[in-house]
Amino acid sequence: MNAQYKKGVLELCVLSKLVEADRYGYELTEAISKQMVISTGTLYLILKRLKDDAYVETYLVESAGGPARKYYHLTEKGRTYQAAQKKEWLDFIEVVQDIIE
Repeated sequence: MNAQYKKGVLELCVLSKLVEADRYGYELTEAISKQMVISTGTLYLILKRLKDDAYVETYLVESAGGPARKYYHLTEKGRTYQAAQKKEWLDFIEVVQDIIE
């Protein structure tokens, strides 16, 4: 997949996975990696930015097999942002589709 295409849409992919359910970082990486290559470092930079902008919040859950896991939860502001970004993306790909056909 073209890196430039992916770069512009990774944040929306992360937000969309969090719409489905709260997840911890590695779990998010695994879920997205099933369909596109993403590095853990890139994912955590996106999560930090989303947290700084109050689109996600975190909480810890004890793990039986190791240290507590930090889960990411989409805030209402984050849900609104994800919906807006999704609409903008779908509008964009519709325009591109019209141009390239």
